Amino acid sequence: MAKSSRGAGKSLVRATLAIHEPPVGTSTTPGALMRTFGFEFNPAQLALSQRAQWKATPTMAVRDGSKPEFMGAEPREMTLEVFLDSSTAPTGNTVLKKVESLLGCCEVTAKSIAADQPSPPWVVFEWGSFSTARFTAYVASVDASYTLFGTTGVPIRATCQLRLVEIPGKTKGQNPTSGALTAQRVHRVVAGDSLQSLAWREYGTATVWRAIAEINGIDDPSRLAAGTELVLPAPEEVTR
Repeated sequence: MAKSSRGAGKSLVRATLAIHEPPVGTSTTPGALMRTFGFEFNPAQLALSQRAQWKATPTMAVRDGSKPEFMGAEPREMTLEVFLDSSTAPTGNTVLKKVESLLGCCEVTAKSIAADQPSPPWVVFEWGSFSTARFTAYVASVDASYTLFGTTGVPIRATCQLRLVEIPGKTKGQNPTSGALTAQRVHRVVAGDSLQSLAWREYGTATVWRAIAEINGIDDPSRLAAGTELVLPAPEEVTR
């Protein structure tokens, strides 16, 4: 089980969980970014698991049994613990809102219902340049424990155990050690940014700005507010 480091809040690079709308159709690319869950304290440990399915059929003619047959690999899983603490502001409800945000990852989104493809959000865990555990996933379970309360009964400290299950895709990540479906990343808009300038900087041509607009659900590219977090698709996705 993964644990959180209480001193990790001073880290310059914090882990994030990007929460996306599920895609429409048969795509394996996450939809528009709904929100980003920022970790106040970085995990001290991540647990990864991978299983392979094999089948062996007993036979009477062979003493040691038949040769096992490989049936396929199961999706990877990652477990981690999220530590939340707002004891320095005991009258606020920050912890409660953050726990609700994580629990919401197991609930069907309104847009997916409207598209007649009900699904909870898809998520991407990211931690700076750490890419070994980065993959597109769904949240299989959230176990929240409130461990400290304010004088009014509002939770001010909690730990949440998350279990993420990979959503396999047809394409491999650019980095063979990453296991990511695609080499997407999140960019925070600053003053002066435009979809065209981002497309030029990321892909070498401004003409593919529509790919950024589509994956982020942007209808009016001229209204790009500073601070907005955009998903930048992988170069191979833009090429396709």
